[in-house]
Amino acid sequence: MSFGKTLALSTGATIPQIGLGTWLSKPNEVERAVEHAIRSGYRHIDCAMVYGNQDEVGRALKNVIPSVVKREELFITSKLWNTSHRPEEVEKELDETLKQLQLDYLDLYLVHWPVAFPPGLNKGFEPEDPNRPGWVILDTETTLVETWKAVIALLKTGKVKAIGVSNFSIEHINGIVDATGVWPTANQIEAHPLLLQDDLVQFSKEHNIHLTAYSPLGNNMAGHKKLTEYPEVLAIAERLGATPAQVLIAWGAQRGYSVIPKSVTPERIESNFQQVELSDTDFETLTALGRKNPKRFNVKTTYPLFWDINIFGDEEEKNATHQIKIA
Repeated sequence: MSFGKTLALSTGATIPQIGLGTWLSKPNEVERAVEHAIRSGYRHIDCAMVYGNQDEVGRALKNVIPSVVKREELFITSKLWNTSHRPEEVEKELDETLKQLQLDYLDLYLVHWPVAFPPGLNKGFEPEDPNRPGWVILDTETTLVETWKAVIALLKTGKVKAIGVSNFSIEHINGIVDATGVWPTANQIEAHPLLLQDDLVQFSKEHNIHLTAYSPLGNNMAGHKKLTEYPEVLAIAERLGATPAQVLIAWGAQRGYSVIPKSVTPERIESNFQQVELSDTDFETLTALGRKNPKRFNVKTTYPLFWDINIFGDEEEKNATHQIKIA
């Protein structure tokens, strides 16, 4: 079973350390996956408008609240998408999220990316530039500070218990805090042994920002080898009698993150929740992978639709035309 560990947030609330991610889950699989996860003991479900499956998550929640679990025993996160960064769009999207999830409130609401797209083009979540096929149209006017102020205002509505960010750097966070005085409760980031981000981890500890790790097993959006296939991971898994996924989830947990592996397979949903403990040696073996050969999988300049903006300052983004507009 899961160790049942929860981590304290700056608000005084707690977040279950192991959750279920719903990114890249195919339609009609998510409802079953979420219901099975909750019946198997999960209490932390991670959602987002852009995943296009919150209505299914909502149906699953309706099936288990209150027969299996009380609403207040669950921790539900969702995220504001890029097309709703303009202040007048923020609460509208939150209301649509709550309607899809069939909930009165979220435990945590995050700004999904520090990137704005223009709203109202009726071109889906990633409006394609007609003058540049394969590339997204960016809203280069709306600032992170404007969006963050609108998100802060949501706290007074009772519709969100806590607010935070996702895919934000130290510079992005400092920018919004300098302008508003309000720190994000959490930052959800890609995190696994190939992407250590020690400076961001240290900064987050100093400012009591909780880190949630998405893609804890890596991903192959741009065709890269998955972390679950690395010989070092396989060797530790074999020695512990564990799955490679359990080993990588354990690494994230020992880093102090909450971890949200995605699966729609009942057996994997259950095994991902059965935690294992890594020795210091095994933990260091995995950490060494990122010191030798760091790799970020989710770089938006590397797979379509492409975003022509430098978010992380990574080598693969150096030719991007645009920079993040903080204020």
